[in-house]
Order: sequence, then C-alpha cells, then structure tokens
Amino acid sequence: MQTSKILYQKMNNNCRNLYLDLMKRILLNLIYNEPETEIEILSSRPLIKVILKILAIFNLRISIIKPFDLKERLEGLDWPVRAHTMVGLKRLDNLQFCVEEIIKNHIPGDLIETGAWRGGACILMRAILKAYEINNRIVWVADSFEGLPKPNIKKYPLDRKKIPFDTVDYLKVSLSEVKENFKSYNLLDRQVRFLKGWFKDTLPTAPITKLAFIRLDGDMYESTITSLENLYPKLSVGGYVIIDDFGLLPACRQAVLDYREKNNIKEKIIKIDSCGVYWKRKY
Repeated sequence: MQTSKILYQKMNNNCRNLYLDLMKRILLNLIYNEPETEIEILSSRPLIKVILKILAIFNLRISIIKPFDLKERLEGLDWPVRAHTMVGLKRLDNLQFCVEEIIKNHIPGDLIETGAWRGGACILMRAILKAYEINNRIVWVADSFEGLPKPNIKKYPLDRKKIPFDTVDYLKVSLSEVKENFKSYNLLDRQVRFLKGWFKDTLPTAPITKLAFIRLDGDMYESTITSLENLYPKLSVGGYVIIDDFGLLPACRQAVLDYREKNNIKEKIIKIDSCGVYWKRKY
C-alpha cells in the first residue's frame, strides 16, 4: 500500500513538472521559432509613426525579418512578436522556484505582478497554483493595459529617457487581449483578478491584505517605487520579491536601492540573469 502511494506521488510530480515545463516553453514561443520583429517596436520617431498610421488605413504593416535567436529568448533580451512573455526562461524558472517555495513552506498571501504586458508571467503563476491544486490564493494582474505612463520628470528625474517608451504601441496591450491569453490556457477564473490603471491610482486602494509573492516589472523609477511602497509592507515573512529590470534599467535599480535603504532592508539581492534579481523577506 505504501509503495503504491509513493509511486502515485512520483507520477503526479512528473506530470506536474511536464505541464509546467511545457507552459514555460509555450509562453516563450520556444515551440515554434519566431522569424520576424515588427518595426512598431522601434516606432518612436515621428516620421515612422506617420508612415505606420498611413499603412494601417490599408491594413498593412512593415516588418523587419530577423532570425530567431535562442540565446536572446532564453535570456529575455528580445522583444518577441508572438510570445506571451519577454522575460526569458531563467526568470520564468526563478518565478516557478519562488512560488513553489511559498507553497511548500505555507507562506500566507496572494501573488501579484505589476507590469504584466501580455500576461505571460501571471499565466505561469496561475498555472503553478492549478498544478498544485491551490484554490485559496489570488493572482493579481496589475497594469495600465495602456502601456507605460508619461514620465513625471519633475518628481522623478531618473525617468528621463532618450526613447519615450510611453509612446511605443508595442508595449500597450489591452485588458481584453490579456484576458484572452489567459483563456487560451484555460486559466481565466475566479483566482485571477485584474487591477487596471496607473499604479499610483490602483495599488493604494487595492483590496489586497497579504502577499506571499511580488513581481515588479514597471521599468520606471516611479512605477517601481510606487509598487514597493504599497505592496512590500503586505509581503509575508518568507515571501519573495522579484525585480525584473534591476540589471538593465538604472532608474528601476535606483528605486529599489532607495526603498531598501529607507526601510532598512538588509536581505541579500540575488541575481537571476542579466536583468532580474530577487530576495526572500526574512524580517
């Protein structure tokens, strides 16, 4: 009897691992390689925007053919056309590790991502909860669903950028599109809730009492500091926080360092890859 129980548990674990591994590969579009990069990604110049608008009238677009780069995709260094996330495999593996740790150690609280883009990282969060048959945690998806906010240079001078990312259409993914992405994995249910709007407006009044996992992907100083100020005090001891852009965007990194210094946070920052970092709350 005991042997049968062990074999069943082993088979269950294998099925769970296979499911989550396949989820990550599909979210990254590693199953079908992606041969093109749309020019809209680089459409910050006024002339290019005008050309694109004219072409759109005739239902046309311009695409730059670019060979699929597996290394860039695994590191999360490209801007994919079809994939549901751009964070790369290492950061998805880290996300899975952190969520599985809070489940294993019974750390109380919900899960949240601020800055969801097409929803891929949140879809994986929900998939992990489903794989472990967890039905008492919520995945909060916080995003404007309209792209990045216009930088408040006067209050946050570090958000001054050469490229105005708030004007890049590629980064603007609607709420309806994100919901459809959840539906395509059969993961849109009562355990997924959306916070639509700028973080400064939604996070202070969000109906969240306790968190076990926080993932920040807001790019900017303002988005990062606002998320930390409103969410980190709700993070349970033993919970995890991931900062997606720490190694890539100086404004984001400085916001994290400023918040940690102000609040005397001493936990070691652990590097995930060239972009992401995380730490476990111990106090």
